[in-house]
This record gives sequence, C-alpha cells and structure tokens, in this order.
Amino acid sequence: MNLKLFGTNGIRGIPNEDLTTDFSMNVGKAISTFFYTEKIAIARDTRISGDMILTSVVSGVNSTGTDMVYLGILPTPALQYYCKIHKIPGIMITASHNPPQYNGIKAIDEDGTEIDEEKEAKIEDIIFNKKFRTVPWEIVGQFYEDNTAVNLYVNNILKRIDYKKIQDKKLKVAIDTGNGASYFTSPLLLSRLNCRIVTLNANPDGKFSSRNSEPKPENLGDLINLMRSGNFDIGVAHDGDADRCVFIDENGDYIDGDKSLALIAKYTINENDTVVTPISSSDALNDICLEKEAKLVITRVGAPIVARAMIENHATIGGEENGGVIYGKHQYCRDGAMTMGLMLNLLSRENKKLSELLGEIPDYKMVKTSVKRNKEWAEIKDIITDKFGKNKMNFLDGIKIYEDGGWVLIRPSGTEKIIRIFSESKNQEIAEELNKKYYNFLNNL
Repeated sequence: MNLKLFGTNGIRGIPNEDLTTDFSMNVGKAISTFFYTEKIAIARDTRISGDMILTSVVSGVNSTGTDMVYLGILPTPALQYYCKIHKIPGIMITASHNPPQYNGIKAIDEDGTEIDEEKEAKIEDIIFNKKFRTVPWEIVGQFYEDNTAVNLYVNNILKRIDYKKIQDKKLKVAIDTGNGASYFTSPLLLSRLNCRIVTLNANPDGKFSSRNSEPKPENLGDLINLMRSGNFDIGVAHDGDADRCVFIDENGDYIDGDKSLALIAKYTINENDTVVTPISSSDALNDICLEKEAKLVITRVGAPIVARAMIENHATIGGEENGGVIYGKHQYCRDGAMTMGLMLNLLSRENKKLSELLGEIPDYKMVKTSVKRNKEWAEIKDIITDKFGKNKMNFLDGIKIYEDGGWVLIRPSGTEKIIRIFSESKNQEIAEELNKKYYNFLNNL
C-alpha cells in the first residue's frame, strides 16, 4: 500500500505544523465515517499537545453522529484491551517513543488490534476526498468519560500470570516509566503483585524532562545506575505509550529487546506452537524455535503486521527486537505491562537470577544505528542494490544483506525521516564493522 499519512504505527507529526487542529479534526471525521458506529473510545499519553489533538479529533468524531468515550491518560494497550472487551473502535493520541514535540493519532479496530493497511488506505481516501459523514444538529455525537479501563486492563494481566507465586517471591523492582502513559498503571500492577518497588519518572510530564521517551541504554542512565547501586531483582523501563518494555538485569546491564523476546519465548512456547517476528529480529529467536520444535513466521516490520500474522497463524508469542512483545492469550498487540508480567512470572518460577536465565539464550550481537533520509527510499534502494548486489539479499522489508559472519538490514523508518541500520553477528566486532560499513556508505550519499 502506498500510504501517505499512516506510518508503521499511526499518523505522526509536529502539532501546529503538519499535525494541525484542522487536520486532526478531519482524521477524526474520517475514522468515524469509516467505522460508522455508535461510539468510539479515546485515550492519550502525557504529551503537552495531547489535549489539543484529542479535542480536535473528538470534535470531528462527534460531528459524524458518533459518541466519544474518553478513558483518560492510558497506555495504548490499555485502550486496546478496552476496545477488545467492549467491541468498539478506538483512537489513541500518542507518538509512542518519538521526542516530545511530536504527537500522533492511532486507529484501533473493534478487536483491539491496530487497523491494517487496507483500512488505513480507506481512511486516507476519505480524508483526501472529503467523503465525511455529516448528520443534522440534533443527532451529533456526545462526549462522556469512563474510568473503568485501568482495572479492566490490570486485572486481565493478573489472570494471565501466576500472580500468587510472584506475590510470594516479593521481587524488588526498579521501574522507570519515563513520565509517560504508564506512570500509574505499571506501578499499580507491581503493587498488586506484592513487589517492593522503587519508581523513577513516575509522574506525567509531557516534555519528558527526565529522559527521552525511547527506552534505549543511553536514555536509561539513572535506572542503570540505580540497579548497580541497589539490591534489585530486575529493572523495567517503558516508552511514552507503554506498548514496549525493556529490562535491566540485577547487575545493571541493559538487555536488548531481542534477547528478552527470545527469553520469554523460550519459557512460554511448547512444541508445535507458532512464534511471529519481523525480519529485523535476532537469529536467536530462530534458534529457540528450533530447540523447542516450534514454527517461526517472519514478517515485515511493524507491530500491526506482526499481530495480524499472529492471528492468522494462531501464534502464542510475537514481537519485535525493540521490546515490543505480543502475548496472544492476552491480546494481539504490543503490551509493555503484559511483557513485564511475563518476565516476573519467569523470574518467580525458575528461581534464577535474570543474568543466569539470559546465559541460556544463544549469544548474538546486534548493533543499531540510523542516518537521516534526504532522498526517496526507491532511489536509495537502487543505489544499495547496484553497489552490493553480489551479496545474497532479502527484500521483504527494506534490504537485508547477508555477509560473511552476519547480516545487515537497511530500511526506512515508518515513523521518522531516517534510515535504520541493523547488523547482527555472533561476533561483536563483526557486527560493529558491518554496521559501520553501511552507516558510512549511507551517510555519504
């Protein structure tokens, strides 16, 4: 699909520049026109522009005769679970891990999944051609609030794990919610699990004053230092809308998302189960699936794409290398709090330290960088193919180039104007050299 507005996770932009109030209102009109339903649920993260974008979207939805149910500041997966249970569409106002000057609009289907590309294309057609539904004044939609979403969400996570065993373990957890949407929900879940908690940045701050929203090692210095100075079992960090979760082990070492995904999969899947992951994920997951005699399905990058493939293949676990884990028995979307629950479940059941458990995972080294994109991707793709065409390549999503001792994936980001470069090898030096080689080549274009 040649989508012009929707990226890999909704529509994103800078408020009052490309994400204007008029445009946001039209997006609301288009989503409501497409679904043609009695009511739509809406929530937002903590960004300063949240109220402005939300009220614009609400006005658009109400103008089509549809009611809006406002759930408050919530993680994206909490809104998605509400939509799944109530069988209504949803709209999330968030830019996820993007810097605080961004915001976005994400459409949620009636089953709680993010809408697929075909539906995104139909919504874009409504926007571009102004095919909005209109109704007389006396039947315009109404706006009301519902405060039940938090307990609904947290209670179902508790049902999906051995919460009594976790409660008995009394794990000591340090959690950094990054001033984002999980500032209340994740500490609440941990307290319900009888964990001894120390929180960082567990207050709503739309400027993300304490750290950048993306939970990368360079943004988690305070949490890493806390883990190194205290007697904690595990450290946890979320992104802005808490659909992702990364971990720090008891020694203060950052755990890459591909390793946490492989670890959770190893202790969750059984023989003949199916795991779904995008082409950007580590080969460690493939090794785990071979060991467990499970099927591995590879997709293009993007949580909605992985989720759809999970539904089609009745998969138990899916996810991406960025800390986004999807647990099919809970819901088909990335869920940071559910991921945290699965990891705590694992720690309490195995009676091993997190670093010990990670020692059981095949040891691949992944390096991730990015360069600014100032050319069209089609042109960049042709240049790369001409230059490195002698290598084996995979064009499922971007270009995956296989080299001696490892591979490199080059693809345009669906949320930012950058080219992402992933490299992996069992040897750290080779992974770094491969990444540097392609980084320098792209940076010089």
